[in-house]
Amino acid sequence: MCASYGLGGSLPLDLEPLSEPGSAALIDAWLEQRSGNAKITGKNARNLNPVITADASGERHVQLAWWWLWLDASGPVKFSAFNSRDDRLLRSWKRPFQHRAILPATWYVEKQGRFRLPSDEAFGIAALTSTVTLEDGSELISYSMVTRDAVGEAAEVWPRMPLVLPREMHDEWLDPERPGDAALVSEVQHASDEISRELTRR
Repeated sequence: MCASYGLGGSLPLDLEPLSEPGSAALIDAWLEQRSGNAKITGKNARNLNPVITADASGERHVQLAWWWLWLDASGPVKFSAFNSRDDRLLRSWKRPFQHRAILPATWYVEKQGRFRLPSDEAFGIAALTSTVTLEDGSELISYSMVTRDAVGEAAEVWPRMPLVLPREMHDEWLDPERPGDAALVSEVQHASDEISRELTRR
């Protein structure tokens, strides 16, 4: 049950498109304001976190989003919706599964342990998104982090971990034309295995 992750250490970030001027400015402001810590968004504090999305042409964008899924403008859903299990994407999360994002990170925390890749490089965590229009006409993006069965060192501290995607799967996950179906679930589960085993607690 990952409830904290973030960016730091290996900067500048080389995860597309974090280093592009507009994205870099947004990330820099977020890093300064939040010290690189992504936390679940509170009801009264809009501590939004960066997500990577793709538009209809496939171009990637960095935006700030609320970490706890909204399905309509009334607010975050009442049930636990900050994490979503990979094995329930086709049941409990079928609608959000059609709208996906990547969460940029260089670490995540589980049971007081901070997990990183060997070279502290940035990685992408799979997420589901929902965009709603608020009363003032503005749009709000919200998200739920996708989790998987823990493997490697992570399995020693908790049975679940974030579903980290290798970079060669980022385009597939973000592709707006790719339906969220059983084939995609299977692909990302298998693709995530190797990079997930590389994450170690430090």
